[in-house]
Amino acid sequence: MSTVATSHIEIDAGGQVWIADANTKVIEIVLDKLAYGWSPEEMHFQHPHLSLAQIHAALSYYYDHQTEIEAEIEKRYQRVEALRERAKDSPLQKRLRELAKRK
Repeated sequence: MSTVATSHIEIDAGGQVWIADANTKVIEIVLDKLAYGWSPEEMHFQHPHLSLAQIHAALSYYYDHQTEIEAEIEKRYQRVEALRERAKDSPLQKRLRELAKRK
């Protein structure tokens, strides 16, 4: 069951914030904004399945909840970094390094 935050934004039972009827998380639009500096029009070009109204609603939600969303982005970044650090000495990584040395 989801909660409707606005006509374009839904929050699922797990607390994830989605663009309604688009199978796209608000955080994905936020990351496009932060990483690439895309305007809503460029986001619409890159994600033609989203309307400009949906994109603006996602950005509006972000600006209303900026602290929480940026904390989630940081949490995800830290999780990826921890996984990257653990994978550094994986058998696959060791084999790839050995193969690179042979060339």
